[in-house]
Amino acid sequence: MTLKLSLKAASALSLLLCSGLTFATSQADSQLSAQTSSNAPLKAAPKVSALADRVAQYALNTYGDETISALSTLIPFKTVETEGMTPLTHPEFIGFKAQLKSLSQSLGLDYSDQGYVVLIGLGEGEQKLGVITHGDVQPADASFWQQDPFTLDSQSQPGFLIGRGTEDDKGPIVTAMYAMKAIKDKGLALNRRIELLVYLAEESDWAPLKAFLTEFTPADINITIDAEYPVVTAEKGWSEIRLTIPKMPKTAKMPKDGKAASGAMASLDSFSGGAFDSQVPQQAVAKISGLDKKTIAALKDKASAQQGMKYQFEQTSSAGQVNGLLTITAEGKSTHSSTPEAGVNAVTHLAELLKGIHFARSESAMTAQFIQQMVGLGLYGEQFGDIAYEDDFMGPMTLAATLVKPNEQGTEIVLNLRRPVGKTPEQLDQETYQALESWQAQQSVSLKGIETYWGEPKSMDKAPHLQTLLSVFGHFTDTPSPRPVAIGGSTNSKLFPNALSFGPAMPGVEYTGHSEHEFITKAQFMLNLQMYTAAFVELAVSTEQLSEQAKQETKQKTKQAAKTGAQRTSD
Repeated sequence: MTLKLSLKAASALSLLLCSGLTFATSQADSQLSAQTSSNAPLKAAPKVSALADRVAQYALNTYGDETISALSTLIPFKTVETEGMTPLTHPEFIGFKAQLKSLSQSLGLDYSDQGYVVLIGLGEGEQKLGVITHGDVQPADASFWQQDPFTLDSQSQPGFLIGRGTEDDKGPIVTAMYAMKAIKDKGLALNRRIELLVYLAEESDWAPLKAFLTEFTPADINITIDAEYPVVTAEKGWSEIRLTIPKMPKTAKMPKDGKAASGAMASLDSFSGGAFDSQVPQQAVAKISGLDKKTIAALKDKASAQQGMKYQFEQTSSAGQVNGLLTITAEGKSTHSSTPEAGVNAVTHLAELLKGIHFARSESAMTAQFIQQMVGLGLYGEQFGDIAYEDDFMGPMTLAATLVKPNEQGTEIVLNLRRPVGKTPEQLDQETYQALESWQAQQSVSLKGIETYWGEPKSMDKAPHLQTLLSVFGHFTDTPSPRPVAIGGSTNSKLFPNALSFGPAMPGVEYTGHSEHEFITKAQFMLNLQMYTAAFVELAVSTEQLSEQAKQETKQKTKQAAKTGAQRTSD
């Protein structure tokens, strides 16, 4: 999608382009185009008030650099889920909350620690504007980063703010807090309390938030700043298929398309990849014994032809071995599993590389074969029985092999899916089990630990502040008639009334949260500060004050016009 930008946003786009920001593929662009064609009729978006525009500019001019400094104090806290600990006991979470409290106090905002939830607010009253974020982040493999992922890096690539949480979701927290500070500075009367809710287990466990909401009254209108612009009105359902390839004794033959293959000598001793369930894998590793030099050379040629992939081949041998152990390390491009088209899946590409080699039957060989036959290099479950489908607005269901990990029972495979409306969980379950039963019968193997989860997709196109948010985006990017979009990601907005996602990522631009190169550009960070400030003014500042401001501006324009007319007459 191409954005038409005004002068106030043109420099931002210029920086994005000059900095080498990776845009989504043309396939993703076509999907985005389809996903922005909502059937819901839209009213003409109201204009952004001059007051909102002026306060947004004040926030940028006054606090632009300070927001980056504040972000640098939040990134170092490794607020990553740790087994055996909770945000209530984990030292990193405790330190993170202490820093949030300190920052809140310095900005004159109220702070309340509710355990798994932190509330940061401006104003009083029962009516509220809710701003939903999260402070926990995904793990980061430091070997893939130029600098420590838990230190804000603004030096490696000028114009970029790099670090775990810069986009998802510590960056949005900071910009929201400084937007509130700008409104406070201006002494604007609020008809809604602005309440920033920071949840601390969004990436791992929504149960504590659901429990919190049984006793807490949320705002009647909410903004989630954990997705993309212009405004998200539909989210696919986060879904998952788990299964385990069982341990098995190695045999001399490996089935090929359900038939026995003769003369198999090579052995796939291990096959693994991926870091966590909701990331398209950056790396995968295979260890093979018994391959001859000719086959290895052919593998290297095949590897060089795979676009977006890098491979390392390392061979070791022991005394008496004819062919040593070959370790193949595949490196792709990680991305959020809700947008698999933006990455290059190391697991599926490594499996594809090994396709055609007749390995001895083993747990690892069956693992690679499952990936080859049931997932392949597709993104939408095309090879997984009859499971694939799509919705006109939400787009197609996506399916990504995100984790392949040996355990005590065998090798666990995790498939992360994002499902649109159009099929019931019962139908998806039936299609999943039929596909798995067919594969098991063909391969004469019994899978273990099969589990499915089908999250609910949600539409939020009736929220009363939709038009206001669209107008804010359109104003600051000079985009005529922006329309809402659907995303594959799943945010906490599903749990709140009248919740719409608003940024922080631009449409058609790769979302880097969950990747091993998470960043937000400085230009986008500043643009977000302006848009969040303006949105808060439009939705929370007293309507009487906005009306009075409009009257004063009209009078001023009238006086200026009269003065100009008098000057022309005199001339």
